[in-house]
Amino acid sequence: MKATLKENRLPDGTLKISLAGIWTIGRATPSGDESATLTAPADVRRIRFDSGALEKWDSSLVIFLAALMDQCDAKGIAVDPNGLPDGAQRLLDLSKTGGGAKSSARSAAPSPLLARIGDAGIRIAGTVRGTLEFIGELALSVMRLIKGKARLRSADVWMVIQQCGWEALPIVSLISILVGLILTFMGAVQLRMFGAQIYVADLVGIGMAREMGAVMTGVIMSGRTGAAFAANIGTMQVNEEIDALQTLGVSPIDYLVLPRVAALVLMMPLLCIYADFMGILGGMAVGVFAFDISSTQYLTETRSALTVTHFGIGIVKSAVFGLIVAFCGCMQGLHCGRSAADVGRATTSAVVISIVYIVVADGLFAILTNALGI
Repeated sequence: MKATLKENRLPDGTLKISLAGIWTIGRATPSGDESATLTAPADVRRIRFDSGALEKWDSSLVIFLAALMDQCDAKGIAVDPNGLPDGAQRLLDLSKTGGGAKSSARSAAPSPLLARIGDAGIRIAGTVRGTLEFIGELALSVMRLIKGKARLRSADVWMVIQQCGWEALPIVSLISILVGLILTFMGAVQLRMFGAQIYVADLVGIGMAREMGAVMTGVIMSGRTGAAFAANIGTMQVNEEIDALQTLGVSPIDYLVLPRVAALVLMMPLLCIYADFMGILGGMAVGVFAFDISSTQYLTETRSALTVTHFGIGIVKSAVFGLIVAFCGCMQGLHCGRSAADVGRATTSAVVISIVYIVVADGLFAILTNALGI
């Protein structure tokens, strides 16, 4: 049925518009010019609608009604939308709200400098407060775990161990071997000038065991696992699954955060040890094939240079880095907003913040080990 509209002018200055037929895109519908003719008479003071004969409609009806209401606003004519379909009324209200927000945003003057500084300070204080609250809640959750009262599933822990454990071995292997190659080339080029290229084994072994193994594994897990934690928990926040857990009386810290933190703290030392040996193998490959060092000489020199202390420092660092990665990923996920854009921002923040914290923590470890003479 063709889209039609009928006019009925009442004595009190009310114009009753009856909408009928199918108002959809692709069909012949009244244009915006006809809306101007409807409001042209000077005696029209009010418009109301009757959509009882309206069979089907889409955005073409909303476009016509929006044009008609713009004409009425310009001429001071009151519009009663109660006779329109509920969906059309909501779309019209939404279009008005969006337009008002845009115009107010365009007309808003920039805030003074002191106001912007104050807003930044308030945001920083809120971030610090949220971080401290999260640390406290996580500490209480750990205490409940020690007492055997934490509500978490062991299957979740094993699943996260699998995801951040052996599934991460390929990327850890690749990066560790490349780091070992780079360290060997950098050191051997300089040491060969003095005929001491054999000591590149010391450089690579100690460098991987104390620093590069733990740091590179932490950075890898930050981009791989920390981002996954933030995206996973952030998506649950968007879908209101975390609200459902709280409604059921289940702590999201116990159920979601604790398994991830425990799994990553347990697996990071193992990944660090694996990365150390892969880096040493990568350095040995370069030393054997590029600098005429036999594999026996290389391994003997590496064994004489490395001590349990070197490996212990790297293992302790890796456990701390694992805690940082899991903490940042889970915290950003729980503090995520309610939209897809907020999930993206939370994921990005988790990676950036965790890498910054890893570098800061590594610097503090360097100061501490130097002060202790180890």
